[in-house]
Amino acid sequence: MLWGAAQGGALELRQDENGGARLRGRFPYNAEAILGDGPGGRRIEVIAARAFAARIEAGEEIHLLSGHDYQKPLASTTAGTLTLRDGETGLELEARIDPGTTWARDFLEAHRAGLIRGLSPGFRVTPDGERIEARGGDLRRTITAANLFELSAVTRPAYSDAQIEARNWTPGEHSPESGLMRALNRWRA
Repeated sequence: MLWGAAQGGALELRQDENGGARLRGRFPYNAEAILGDGPGGRRIEVIAARAFAARIEAGEEIHLLSGHDYQKPLASTTAGTLTLRDGETGLELEARIDPGTTWARDFLEAHRAGLIRGLSPGFRVTPDGERIEARGGDLRRTITAANLFELSAVTRPAYSDAQIEARNWTPGEHSPESGLMRALNRWRA
């Protein structure tokens, strides 16, 4: 499983009248992320438009998780609590999060405190679903087709601009480095 996030992504969390929350977000396509920068050059990743379309259009189960942990589900397409809309410029999501579990309450509180601001997808690249090109001293990986299994709210996404933002409708175990290490270790040459 690979993890990443896209530059320019944003999540918005709104509390509903029943104590739950609605989460909205957008994962933009065609944004560059620098996953590594060293003496041999940079490793750049781009997720192409509609790279995740196959499983979404097939109605496959996709989860919203806390920190890529399947033991901490927040919503899913099959439960009817996660809706995904795939387009040419990005993947949009809307989720209803019920605070009935300890991890959902922990996520909601950490988000309100400003500790969780990132969005990161978990996916597997399909055969022939990527292009790797050398450009100068850099390697550029473009993912054109991948099976999306989950999206996660994380503390530090591989793509720094994938941020979340909280707003209320009514007033009222991963270390930061682990996401980066997963991103750097996922490359195939």
